[in-house]
Amino acid sequence: MGAPHGHRLHFHGHSPIHRAPAHLKVAALVGFMLVVVATPLSWLPAFATYAAVLAVLVALSGVPASYLARRMVIETPVLVFAVVLPWVASGPRVELGVLTVSEPGLAAAAALVVKATFGVLASLLLAATTDPRELLAGLERLRVPAQLVQIMGFMVRYLEVVTDELGRMRTARESRGFSARDPRHWPVLGRSVGALFIRSFERGERVHLAMVSRGYDPGARR
Repeated sequence: MGAPHGHRLHFHGHSPIHRAPAHLKVAALVGFMLVVVATPLSWLPAFATYAAVLAVLVALSGVPASYLARRMVIETPVLVFAVVLPWVASGPRVELGVLTVSEPGLAAAAALVVKATFGVLASLLLAATTDPRELLAGLERLRVPAQLVQIMGFMVRYLEVVTDELGRMRTARESRGFSARDPRHWPVLGRSVGALFIRSFERGERVHLAMVSRGYDPGARR
């Protein structure tokens, strides 16, 4: 299920969270993240409270937990960095089984994982319960610079186009018997990403020229 534009993060529903004004949800997300980031990891009851609040909001929204869990994969780069951090950080060393890691690095990695997980989950919940058009209108009500809102609007609109283009390129490769199974195939994938970038850039240029020819003024507020 999705928004009228088929945005893949939005989950259509009629819950109280879906009906809440977008600008209030954005402000609540920013405030929640500031509080989470400022909370020391040693305050375990506070993090238990944050987790309970998110669980209640997810339940009220009607968004399936599996729907959000599949999209939590976006956190993977943060998790990889957190795994590496105890090995590269300096400071006193502690034994972790048969391994020796940095104690400050281990604490920083734990804080990073916990706080990033809360942030990603809250952001996904916002995206799942807010239509992209309503989200952009909410950002305008919060006095976000007009050009930044316009850029985000174009990004939302053409993200699906670029994703579909990537899917067609993948289908074309597989129809020719290509399957990326080991690092030897990475150059082919790299060339595909480069071709996708060039196509997206050229599409953006064409769209921009078409808009300018119709009197578009990037400095004007909508």
